[in-house]
Amino acid sequence: ILEEPLLSAEVKEGEILPPTIQKLMKGYNKYLRPFFDNGPVTVGMSLDIASIDTISEINMDYTATIFLRQRWTDERLVFEGNKSLSLDGRLVELLWVPDTFIVDSKKSFLHDITVENRLIRIFPNGTVLYALRITTTVACNMDLTKYPMDKQTCTLQLESWGYNVNDVMFYWARGNESVSGLDTLRLAQYTVEDHYTSASEAVYETGNYPKLIFHFELKRSILYFILETYVPSSLLVVLSWVSFWISQSSVPARICIGVTTVLTMTTLMMGARTSLPNANCFIKAIDVYLGICFSFIFGALIEYAVAHFCTLQHPDCNSALTHMHDYEEEMNGIVTTI
Repeated sequence: ILEEPLLSAEVKEGEILPPTIQKLMKGYNKYLRPFFDNGPVTVGMSLDIASIDTISEINMDYTATIFLRQRWTDERLVFEGNKSLSLDGRLVELLWVPDTFIVDSKKSFLHDITVENRLIRIFPNGTVLYALRITTTVACNMDLTKYPMDKQTCTLQLESWGYNVNDVMFYWARGNESVSGLDTLRLAQYTVEDHYTSASEAVYETGNYPKLIFHFELKRSILYFILETYVPSSLLVVLSWVSFWISQSSVPARICIGVTTVLTMTTLMMGARTSLPNANCFIKAIDVYLGICFSFIFGALIEYAVAHFCTLQHPDCNSALTHMHDYEEEMNGIVTTI
């Protein structure tokens, strides 16, 4: 009783299909996987990374556009001939396809301009090629302890949603060469140092499921931070030392330099944290460096405050210093006259 509506629906859909496709679809049940009674179906995967649009330290994720290609053999789709059949992507609704999903994806979508960007190609031996163009935002837990001299390792994990390892087996079609496109990418703050693939099983309460993992290592470009943070902070420290060469009696000049450098350094420290998570509770390398710079600048201001206070407490010493300074100027004038 339950099979009759399914069969009638398939026949109704088959009436608008070419004769070759109608022949393939005759008696085909898309709700049953290939080799249903003869072991698991093996699915080969390959990726083409079209772009990595953003890498966010604040949200701990990255957004990438990828071409996902899956290949498997369905013995029910064997046909005579030596040419493959390229079908409209909308006909995928008539076929069994793997229930692959991206494990750590926060949000993903399939491109649909001008039509849904997916492809189905059937080969005479029953091999099916299923390709998709997807943009996905994937979580990537980052260790920012050495920021901005850090390296990050992100992953893209593909897993079967409902079929366990007894039903479906995943493998990389060409090993580490199954992923392409990274060599031509140009990222704003990172360079891709290395990438590799691996296969494993995801263990859950409901069973073991096939999983493929793509790892890629990112190294942050340090030149931007040298010009934006390290050089300005170093110059501010040197500028704060200029007050040591200004006369102790020039109170406004020395106070102005000290306060200005302290405020500028504070602004620089706040700006260095704008691109980082607000809730991070660990100390980063740039925090240590800027903290040391701030200590030098603040120390120069405190040094003058202490010196000025001591001068006010011991006016005799100040008078002696003033007399000595006048004596040196007088002697310099005599030497110049001679």
